[in-house]
Amino acid sequence: MIDAKNFNGRGQVAILRTRPETVLDDYYKLMRLCDYEKNLPQQNDTLLKINISWQIWYPACSTTPWQLDGVIRTLLHDGYAREKLIAAHNSTVVVDAKEGAVNNRHKLVQEHYGIRDLYTQDASVEWVDYQPKQPLAVLDKIFPDGIFIPKAFIGKNVLHLPTMKTHVFTTLTGAMKNAFGGLLDENRHWTHANIHDTLVDLLQIQQDIHTGIFCVMDGTFAGEGPGPRAMRPYIKNTIMASSDPVAIDAMSAKIMGIDPLRVRFIRHAHERGLGVGDPREIKILGDAQLAEENWHFEHDQDTFASWGQKQIYHGALKPLEEPLLRSSLVPWSYAASNIYHNLYWYPFVGAKRADMMLNTAWGQKFLQYSEGLPFNPGASDKKRFTALALLGAAAVGALSMGLYSASRRANS
Repeated sequence: MIDAKNFNGRGQVAILRTRPETVLDDYYKLMRLCDYEKNLPQQNDTLLKINISWQIWYPACSTTPWQLDGVIRTLLHDGYAREKLIAAHNSTVVVDAKEGAVNNRHKLVQEHYGIRDLYTQDASVEWVDYQPKQPLAVLDKIFPDGIFIPKAFIGKNVLHLPTMKTHVFTTLTGAMKNAFGGLLDENRHWTHANIHDTLVDLLQIQQDIHTGIFCVMDGTFAGEGPGPRAMRPYIKNTIMASSDPVAIDAMSAKIMGIDPLRVRFIRHAHERGLGVGDPREIKILGDAQLAEENWHFEHDQDTFASWGQKQIYHGALKPLEEPLLRSSLVPWSYAASNIYHNLYWYPFVGAKRADMMLNTAWGQKFLQYSEGLPFNPGASDKKRFTALALLGAAAVGALSMGLYSASRRANS
């Protein structure tokens, strides 16, 4: 439905500085700079594709409430029908989207404006076999029995709401990665060994099924390091928008200090003509000086959890990828990720960083959206990990004693 070689705003990115007091008005200015309405036909439903990387609030991790607020406010101001706006959420094997919508204040913003939602994991959502109209790089090989996508996504506009952050598997995550959660089901982890080419295939699918694509990226908080969760957050006061997912990801990369054309998914999308990934060919609207900044973000760091996953996808454990991740053994990987991030990393590391960011102007802006809701209820509790560690130590001790006793009996 979208001509990849000739759509309005191809190769253009709007960038503005912002502050908490003006952010909603700044989002309006940002979107108007791009003539966004030319890419989102008002007669069609528009999916507001929320980025959810964690069910708890952590700076730069997921769509911010002011980002969602500013976009909805702009759309309604410009005549988009409330009933045609749909907040699209997706869970993952390790993230609960419904809990995340509450903790990240997405649900509160939606309810304020009366915007309906769509959770792709709900049983009522129908998934249909997508038949590619052009050759794909990897998805048809990864899913030989069919590439299934939500029927509710077909024939609608999509407005992506990513944040500026680095990522352990894709170097950075932005507008192109934001489609990953919505378009693929919970077997999407099968693609991680080929994640870059998967993102390019997904952009090609989007351009086929959607009536319009637009992207609004929040960098008020930005995340450096082993994202999308275990990051170091910084205040960067930056917002970006574009109808070209490749171009906005390229400029996000460049500003964070990453060469866009060294990022496989950006380079391949550029080479396939799905958008513009070379910063030299991108037109900047708005703050051209900000577009020249270099934040020098670290982008090749791993957590223990992501290091282990990479051993399965690309390293010594590659021969075990199918039994570990595509069989009845797969729940072990979900449990390992949850234990690491939710029981260990956030209580012992992340909570201190989140609390520090809450004491900034942007943190106080987040609390303005809370309306008495608890902040990450229970997430800082260290007792769960301590109890699990003690239980594990006891189990190892019992096993050792059992082996020792068996050895004594065998030798007596």
